[in-house]
Amino acid sequence: MRAILKQKTLLLPAALLLALASCSRPAGSEYIHEEGIAWNTVYHVTYRSSESLADSIIAVINEIDLSLSPFNPSSRMTALNENRTDSVDGHFIAVYTKSREISRLTGGAFDPTLAPLIRAWGFGQGHEVSSDTLRLDSLLQLVGIDKTALQGNRLVKENPSIEFNFSALAKGYGVDCVADMLERNGVKDYLVEIGGEIRAKGKNPNGEVWRIGIDQPDPDSDGDIQCVVTLTDAALATSGNYRNFHEVDGQRFGHTISATTGRPVTTDVLSATIMAPTCVEADAIATSCMALGKEKAVALCDSLRLGYLLILSDYTVISKNI
Repeated sequence: MRAILKQKTLLLPAALLLALASCSRPAGSEYIHEEGIAWNTVYHVTYRSSESLADSIIAVINEIDLSLSPFNPSSRMTALNENRTDSVDGHFIAVYTKSREISRLTGGAFDPTLAPLIRAWGFGQGHEVSSDTLRLDSLLQLVGIDKTALQGNRLVKENPSIEFNFSALAKGYGVDCVADMLERNGVKDYLVEIGGEIRAKGKNPNGEVWRIGIDQPDPDSDGDIQCVVTLTDAALATSGNYRNFHEVDGQRFGHTISATTGRPVTTDVLSATIMAPTCVEADAIATSCMALGKEKAVALCDSLRLGYLLILSDYTVISKNI
């Protein structure tokens, strides 16, 4: 099976989650394929089982959406951002804890409190593209996960206007949650893919390790493959600015925003693909590599002993253990 890695997409309300577009029915222990729409992207789940777990897959996706979606007015995330509650659940604690860890490892380059700046540059809801320095300086006062803390099951914010947006790792976390559900149900061979973020275990229907195609980082390419990697008992995620960008006064701005300057980062990394034990880690590190640039990205991945494939702005490829 080949899954194509695409650019990151944002979470959408649970009301927009669609039922499965297709579902093959099991007869004995067979490979089953489920697919549908979640979080403004397509998901595919292929697994070997004697029964369909389609309803459980949808239940996991809906549960995460009701917890972490900043665009679902009924989600806990929206209530936290609007200060209607300070109570957090297990999903929030998990992604918050991972975000603090990655923020520390990257010197603050990874930060889930960038929501006001993401909107200011026209990514996500609002589309208020602006490069006004004074406005950005004001918004930067609301950025920084270190300005928040967990006290038990309560979120404490130094400034009530601080907002969270976990889109940089939420899809990866969702992939892990679906994979964990499959394993709890005894599934030993599977591939879970949501919007290009992937976790795989065991073998594919041909009895081989899973094979994953990685897109060429070219906005004009039509699904052309840069390379194919094998994957089993691991996760894979990619990040890139080559499709998700805006142009203002003839200048192109990618969607990766600097937590230091408040502006889109200038980076020599065009695309970053990371292989890690979990998809939430792969997702977060891939995003971080875009913000860090080549030298720091390589140093980070090497220190964590993660596989990586970086495609630079001159189309040079740097890869290791992938």
